[in-house]
Amino acid sequence: MPGNSARRGAKRNVGSKKGMSVGSGGQRRKALKGKGPTPKATERTAHPAARRARAVAKRAAATTRPSNRSASSRSRGEADAPEVVAGRNPVVEALRAGVPAAALYVAERIDSDDRVRESLKLAGLARIPVLEAPRGELDRLAGGSPHQGLMLQVPPYEYAHPDDFLTLPGTAAPLVVALDGVTDPRNLGAVLRSTAAFAGHGVVVPARRAAGVTATAWKVSAGAAARVPVARATNLTRALESYRDAGFFVVGLDGGGDVEVADLEVSTGPLVLVVGSEGKGLSRLVRETCDVVARIPIAAATESLNAGVAAGIALYEVARARRAGATG
Repeated sequence: MPGNSARRGAKRNVGSKKGMSVGSGGQRRKALKGKGPTPKATERTAHPAARRARAVAKRAAATTRPSNRSASSRSRGEADAPEVVAGRNPVVEALRAGVPAAALYVAERIDSDDRVRESLKLAGLARIPVLEAPRGELDRLAGGSPHQGLMLQVPPYEYAHPDDFLTLPGTAAPLVVALDGVTDPRNLGAVLRSTAAFAGHGVVVPARRAAGVTATAWKVSAGAAARVPVARATNLTRALESYRDAGFFVVGLDGGGDVEVADLEVSTGPLVLVVGSEGKGLSRLVRETCDVVARIPIAAATESLNAGVAAGIALYEVARARRAGATG
């Protein structure tokens, strides 16, 4: 047919070019342009990692969003705000101690080690949600604290009311520890552990200028914070007066006390042990509210004992007196 020879020639000419043939992917190779490196998973809108990152940011924003509440309610909310434990060692130690947690945050592309793997395992066993987040988001949530790509969010502690200890079903002689001006959460954790060890029923702390149940207190208590309730008193002096009116003996601990703890004659009845801070001891109003002030005999070279140690010794002596009274 006319023109066939031209078409055949054209086909031969095209085919004569190396690498170019009909149907080949190299036909327009020179027109292809690179699109750059593949975006990170968190930068791809529809990727699950991006959705998780947005959810983490949304929850964090809801936690830190300012409100129009009054000053008093705002300060109370700040005291009860979620706490974060940042860093690989603190996180794994908190999980080992059974500290309750709302979420475990893990940085994207984290360099895993034994602490990270154990944290993930413990979180899984405790059914704690594990959330992957960008490092920038962890930096913001940690508030500048070094997190090493691992962070634990601890929910606010649910405090009891001091009146909850006034009547305890099945308990003829309640034993309560009150802390006056103790600001170190490690001391609170030690007191909780001793209270649990010597059959105490609860601990009372002031609502202001005092240690609360933080992750540190949980860790030091070695799980006792889950068994011993902690009450928060708006006014510690009034709470102690309420205990006195209900038939409790209020015993303060102080180096200048009138009687030694081992010689207390009121140990077998309803009792409140009041422990002051290591530096200032009992405040004036709290001391005046006590029925008796007892001392722990120590060497003259030692000025004082910290609150955790003093409470442990006093609780031991009370428990010993109660055992002796039960057998006698």
